[in-house]
Parts: sequence; C-alpha cells; structure tokens
Amino acid sequence: MKKRYQRGIQVALVLAGVGIAVTLMLRAFDENILYFYMPQQVVAGDVPDGKRFRLGGLVIPGSIERAPGSLKVSFLVTDNQKTLSVEYEGVLPDLFRDGQGVIAHGTMDDNGIFVADEVLAKHDENYMPPEVAEALKQVHGDEES
Repeated sequence: MKKRYQRGIQVALVLAGVGIAVTLMLRAFDENILYFYMPQQVVAGDVPDGKRFRLGGLVIPGSIERAPGSLKVSFLVTDNQKTLSVEYEGVLPDLFRDGQGVIAHGTMDDNGIFVADEVLAKHDENYMPPEVAEALKQVHGDEES
C-alpha cells in the first residue's frame, strides 16, 4: 500500500471516531438536560411525557401539608395563572416556606401531580431563581397587554 492511501485510511478512522464520540456526547446531553416549565405550561401540556423537568413558581401560602411521622410533604406551586400540586419525600431546604419561589426537579405522575425528587428554595429575601423571575415577569407582562 502506498503511504498516501494509508494516511487516508487513518484520517477516515479518526474522523469516524470523532463523529461517534460527538454523537454519544450529544445523546447523553439530551437525555440529561432538564427543561424549565411554569405551572401554566405544564397544565397546557407543553411538557414531554415521562421526562424529568424543572417546575418553578411560588408556594401558595397555607398549601403545605406534611404527612405525620414521615418526610412526605405536598404543596401547591403557582405562576399566578395556573396552580400545580407537588409531592416530595425528603428533607426540604431550610428556606422553604409559604410564598417563596421554588424550583422542583421531577416528573408528572398519571394523576397530574408533579412528583419531585429535589426541591430548591431561594436563598435570601431579594433573590428569586432567574427562571422563575423571568417567567413571572412574562406572565405579568402578558396581563398588562
């Protein structure tokens, strides 16, 4: 074989390897990405079926219910347009309380309840997760139009 032919084969193999690596990386990225949705989008059916996603909004005051003797808690999240029920089993963040902005990671169950496996709360009086603040601003901006 000529050197030129061998070099062409080597270049083709390297390009094939890079192509396979990029394809695998993009598939892994797509499977692990968590999209952010507000309750209004979830109720409208904009979320993918069976996929994990992030739900953001405000905890409705008085909606937090704790199961006696367990870490199970349920609460309502709103974007001031629609409300969605959330269930979570685990230790909630110290700053989690009524009226606070939250982001929950999880999936929808067959009953239309968001089952969270992680709940995040804002960290001080002036902070709101950027996704929640932007989505609420859009919702309120739509009302003024």
